[in-house]
Amino acid sequence: MALNLGFSAVNAIGNGIRESRQNDMIYQERAELGAAREREAEMAARIRQLELMQAQQAGGGQVAQPQIIIAQPPVMQAAQTKAAAIMREIVHLQAGQCGNQIGSKFWECMSQEHGITPNGHYEGDNPVQTQRLNVYFNEGQGGRYVPRAVLTDLEPGTMDSIRAGPYGGLFRPDNFVFGQSGAGNNWAKGHYTEGAELVDAIMDVTRKEAEACDMLQGFQITHSMGGGTGSGMGTLLVSKIREEFPDRIMTTYSVVPSPKVSDTVVEPYNATLSIHQLVENADQCFALDNEALYDICFRTLKLANPSYSDLNLLIAAAITGTTCSLRFPGQLNCDLRKLSVNMVPFPRLHFFLVGFAPLTSLKSQDFRVLTVPELTQQAFDAKNMMCAADPRHGRYLTCAMMFRGKMSSKEVDDEMLKMVSKNSGYFVEWIPNNLKASICDIPPIGMEMSSVFIGNSTCIQEAWKRVAEQFTVMFRRKAFLHWYTGEGMDEMEFTEAESNLNDLVSEYQQYQDATVGDEDLMGASNDDGYGDD
Repeated sequence: MALNLGFSAVNAIGNGIRESRQNDMIYQERAELGAAREREAEMAARIRQLELMQAQQAGGGQVAQPQIIIAQPPVMQAAQTKAAAIMREIVHLQAGQCGNQIGSKFWECMSQEHGITPNGHYEGDNPVQTQRLNVYFNEGQGGRYVPRAVLTDLEPGTMDSIRAGPYGGLFRPDNFVFGQSGAGNNWAKGHYTEGAELVDAIMDVTRKEAEACDMLQGFQITHSMGGGTGSGMGTLLVSKIREEFPDRIMTTYSVVPSPKVSDTVVEPYNATLSIHQLVENADQCFALDNEALYDICFRTLKLANPSYSDLNLLIAAAITGTTCSLRFPGQLNCDLRKLSVNMVPFPRLHFFLVGFAPLTSLKSQDFRVLTVPELTQQAFDAKNMMCAADPRHGRYLTCAMMFRGKMSSKEVDDEMLKMVSKNSGYFVEWIPNNLKASICDIPPIGMEMSSVFIGNSTCIQEAWKRVAEQFTVMFRRKAFLHWYTGEGMDEMEFTEAESNLNDLVSEYQQYQDATVGDEDLMGASNDDGYGDD
């Protein structure tokens, strides 16, 4: 024990020395940059004087002096290169069986994009792959890259299957944090009893990962809303992280209950209690659902028997697409905070639809040419949405398109303008320029170009209405309630969650119906948390 303390103390001192050196270097670079800018301003003034003299001399019939051309100071060039290479790390968490399966597929895709082998070694063929590898990976001993990932569950089964999988050796063994009893599809067990016992251990690991970052940008968590662990413990983690890191971006990839297919009878309870937490504690939530993903696999990809692995691959493609500008160079870059600022007009309305393009069956791939208009058209298509909500039944508050591959930024801008003008009825008119685009130069593996669509549409209320109706039907009869009250919950919490969900639905409806001349709109927006601080 003393030996461990000794090592940790030495590490702490070493980290302190490194941080102070880094700070000194930053201050020195800033001073040099300031001095370089002053020198450049002086030289510019001298050039203006010389040009003035030349003009006067030329006017008087005298020989003009030669022009002086000044190159950019090397100090500034170095500082700009350094600034471009600054890492903005993301710590990834996955909770419950669904969250862990999505997370595993995500890390598989991430490793392939960056040329990382299943045992963590770089074997890529392009220096761009390692340029910003630190966003998601930490470099360990012997050039081994370790994901900034925390894997959690309340039962050991999922963890065992990940360890036994092809990429099981990629993760740090200490970052597997799991219980033994399971949550039994009970939100209260995940949030208040079993999950609460495990959450301190999870937060310790999360804290270590956050401290290993140079410039932590935020956290992302994959989980489901319908089960016990992903919904209960997942939202507990979100609230704990928000408490400890209030100024970092919190992104969730949440699998919402499907309209027709239900895995669990108590899904409406679990989902409503989860939404109650996510509305308050998350910055951006990407809503996904299995039924919409199955439809994409059947209708678009023409898969006869799609598996959960196929569904998770679609989700992983969407997640890697949203963060590609952080990991690879591009013409128009976007990060989590920029995305949040552009996508969330009101704090509570941060639930997004997500789509990916191109999606085509294997037989059709050779018969079509990928273009920016084609990608845009498919990405905006209602059949392409990964959540069972139809954008044609609502209006877009904001949208973002994230393109990958070699393309012209002018072509992208023209296409965005065309899309908004052609479908102006589906965009609220009181937020001008509400379609953001970003371009990353590096396409996904095996593709020439791709795009990820993110939409903040009022049609997401369809999903919440379904959940609210099912919740009300069961809660009116107090069905299954004893399982939750037995874990220490109070009926009042259910009533509050139901009320919050209904408020969310009516807020979406209110902004869908709002027009430019609607005076009540400003009054409503002041009730959403702005100006309260």
